Amino acid sequence: MKLFRSALAASAFATSALAFGANAMAAEKPPVVLVHGAFEDAQIWGHVSARLKADGYNVVTVDLPGRPGNPATPDKVSLDLYRDTVVSALDKLDRPAVVVGHSFGGIVIADTAEKVPAKVKTLVFVSALLPQDGDSLVSLTGKDVDAQIGSHLQIDKAKGLASVEYSARADLFANGAPEAVRQAIPSAIVDEPLAPLATPVHVTAANFGRVDKVYIHTALDHVISPTFQAQMIAATPVREEFTLQTGHTPFLTAPDKLAEDIEAAAK
Repeated sequence: MKLFRSALAASAFATSALAFGANAMAAEKPPVVLVHGAFEDAQIWGHVSARLKADGYNVVTVDLPGRPGNPATPDKVSLDLYRDTVVSALDKLDRPAVVVGHSFGGIVIADTAEKVPAKVKTLVFVSALLPQDGDSLVSLTGKDVDAQIGSHLQIDKAKGLASVEYSARADLFANGAPEAVRQAIPSAIVDEPLAPLATPVHVTAANFGRVDKVYIHTALDHVISPTFQAQMIAATPVREEFTLQTGHTPFLTAPDKLAEDIEAAAK
């Protein structure tokens, strides 16, 4: 009996040690903050967030102001407000985070890193705009001659909103996606407040310039063309690059692979 009790105790100790080791490994992983782009909200990250959490990451998804999950009238929305919403999320974390931005979210996370570089471990740009000082969504996309979204943008200055032509949404945002995704995505696209899209971002070498950066390319993108993604990288080099064989919404078409690349960037 004494031998049996000793074996049980040893087994319990081993189990506790394994659990402690797993918890310690999870504790070593940086938190991940996910920032959506224009015409989107935080729900886009559902599958990616679930995968990251399953792999032991503390994940925060940010709803930028002006969405159903974070209501604000267009006249109250600004690029500064977007940035400060992300900064507020970072303020609640106990250590620097991996901050992921999709599309226009690239400008938002760049602005965030400029303001609080010490709170950012790595910036991950997912088919995103990678700005230099003075750039805006309007100025950058105006240089993307291969993008297909321009003729489908609808501007309502009276309401202060931009929208994407409904009939073009599936081909723009979900090219190559399963038919179920293509059918669902048009109604998931939201209107975007105008002011942040035209506001230049201010970034410096001293702050944004010294923050670690990774870029995840989307090789079949119709919204931010692969050619322009490469041009932005040439202008603002990053530590590492990954490429997904998807269109503009890899969180819908290749969420596991996207999560895998985010985890690789976090190491």
